[in-house]
Amino acid sequence: MGCGSCSTGGGCAPAGCKSNGSCMTGGCQKMEVHDWLGNLDMPSNYVPFNVIEVKFKGSRKEFFVNHDNIYLEIGELVAVEGSTGGYDIGHVSLTGELVRVQMKRRKTHIDQVTRKVYRKASEADVEKWKQAKALEWETMHKARTLALDLKLSMKISDVDYQGDKTKATFFYTAEGRVDFRELIKKMAESFRVRIEMRQIGMRQEAGRLGGIGSCGRELCCSTWLTNFKTVSTAAARYQNLSLNTLKLAGQCGKLKCCLNYELDTYLDALKEIPDRIDNLQTEVGVARLQKTDIFKKIMWFSYPSMEDWIPLKVDRVKEIMAMNKLGKKPLNLKEEAVQLKATVPAERSNDYENVVGQDSLTRLDEKKNKKKPQHKNKNQQKWKDDKNKVKQPVANVSPIPVVKTDAAATNAPSKPNPKNKNRNNRNRNAKNRSNEQKSSSDQK
Repeated sequence: MGCGSCSTGGGCAPAGCKSNGSCMTGGCQKMEVHDWLGNLDMPSNYVPFNVIEVKFKGSRKEFFVNHDNIYLEIGELVAVEGSTGGYDIGHVSLTGELVRVQMKRRKTHIDQVTRKVYRKASEADVEKWKQAKALEWETMHKARTLALDLKLSMKISDVDYQGDKTKATFFYTAEGRVDFRELIKKMAESFRVRIEMRQIGMRQEAGRLGGIGSCGRELCCSTWLTNFKTVSTAAARYQNLSLNTLKLAGQCGKLKCCLNYELDTYLDALKEIPDRIDNLQTEVGVARLQKTDIFKKIMWFSYPSMEDWIPLKVDRVKEIMAMNKLGKKPLNLKEEAVQLKATVPAERSNDYENVVGQDSLTRLDEKKNKKKPQHKNKNQQKWKDDKNKVKQPVANVSPIPVVKTDAAATNAPSKPNPKNKNRNNRNRNAKNRSNEQKSSSDQK
């Protein structure tokens, strides 16, 4: 989840969750088991169980014998015996009496545990282990390229290097059997390590790679689910789910494992629901079944000529079925309908207080009522200020005489005299009167 060591085993120091202490005990690893005996004091004559549980990459956990009685704590890196020689590096996931419980749960006898713990991992061991883990991503892509060149119908999903960098295990998925002898030869030449090919199913592949499901949480197969039970479409039918493969399938392409979680509850509730019932015979007509509420034990029926559905209790439906077998019919199902309570939405009070004041949808519209600035820019303001200064009279200052040259006097336009303007108006009016008199005399 948060730590880098949860999926790839990149050390015990917290990387993402920033928790103080070992990330192996903080809920960050896959398939975690809570050590509820860790804080209890054991008796003085108690001999600790000499088998420990070690976790490797992904969800792989194995048991090892601690012959030398090395003091180990959960989260420590240890060097253990490899499956085909050499040694491997892993984290201690469980110690003490809980290991005995886990062995009983997995049906593993103590005589079957033969591999042993060598030592606590040294700095050289950890450095070599990190170098091996750094090669996994590149090795997986090269192996996929070799498989495509040989035209093999297989998908290599993950690679796991051993701690001493002498062996690599390739996990792949395929629909049938694959002849990968030529592929192993080419991979041995390219990587110079011992090769082991292991075929896994689609669900195991999703558990190794991990991911987020449609519920928004991590996949069950990558966090806590260890055994995969078969899931059929009958589980979806019993729960009244639509048979849509896009919604019922998980990231592995198979039906979701969570379809089996509530199946037993639905099967118990269906025991009281009558089977093979499609219609009821009444005096009004035939009422057909439309819907069934398993947990409320209510069944809805409707007549062909009516659009309303009639809710009936399961006990009453059984009685009507018995009447129909005897050739009797009830009058009308509407008279026996169950009165359902109308669901009223509960008032929800906010558990927070808005101190910012940004809840209003019209908070942006209030800015339109503000007055516009009087002056758009500084140049217009400066021009108006200069104009006002010119209009203001200057007191106790004698005007400066302006002396014009002859050229300026000759070229400058002459200003109109108001007296001459009035005289021209009077002459124009007198001329108009004389013209009017002449025109009237000519008409006579």
